[in-house]
Amino acid sequence: MAGVIEDRPPYGRTARSPRMLGILLVLLAIAAVCARLGVWQLDRAQQSARQAEAAQAAQAADAVPLADVLAPQATFTGVADRRLVVAEGTFGSDEVLVPDREREGETGLFVVTPFVVDGTGATLAVVRGWVPDAGDAAAFPAPGGDATVTGVLQVGEPAHDDVDLPPGQVADVSPAALVNRWGGPVYTGYLLLTAVEPAQGALLPAPLPDPPTGAWDLQNLAYAAQWWLFGAFAVALWVRLVRDEARRSVEQDAAEGAADVTPADDAGESAATT
Repeated sequence: MAGVIEDRPPYGRTARSPRMLGILLVLLAIAAVCARLGVWQLDRAQQSARQAEAAQAAQAADAVPLADVLAPQATFTGVADRRLVVAEGTFGSDEVLVPDREREGETGLFVVTPFVVDGTGATLAVVRGWVPDAGDAAAFPAPGGDATVTGVLQVGEPAHDDVDLPPGQVADVSPAALVNRWGGPVYTGYLLLTAVEPAQGALLPAPLPDPPTGAWDLQNLAYAAQWWLFGAFAVALWVRLVRDEARRSVEQDAAEGAADVTPADDAGESAATT
């Protein structure tokens, strides 16, 4: 007679089997790594908000000496980003224009002039202002002699090819590219001018960057959610494996029970029927 087969798959017994416990340990380790990576991405999202708040505070603060936040040739850091600074020195003559820059919905050019900082001899790229047409820049020369500049520091832009531009124009405000034209040493950031002494005339100021929002970085938040989902999937995978293994065990027991019915039993049943 065939053995009794459980209708309900033995989930608990299957889950406690050495094979499934081993798989569980591996998947829990994977889930733990995913959880840790999610926490790391969450911290990155919070860090973006903290940096934005620091930048807001820096913009609201009084101007500090350029030397306090950025040295020549030094890496541009968050301490210098969007910082209001003041520096003394002299303007150079090799001025360049940067096209395709918008101001209040109108496209024009940045007027960028080298400024040799006293005490370091290094050159700081200064965006003195904005003009609607390249020919307008000549009407607003940089002050001669000693000058004091105040403005907002910005990280240098990536350099792009400017071979198709007219002479005297460059594609970006990129100290890394301008050093080939002006010589070194240079500062790795540039200055958006807000004030200069002596005055430089009625040159329109270049637009300042939008203030940081202080919001969490949504991309990092999305990455954090993805890592946590991967961790949850690892645990769900183990549950699915236990379920499939238990059901497979039931099917195997049923197949073995059917095989236990011998030919003699079949013959006896046939004779009784006759």
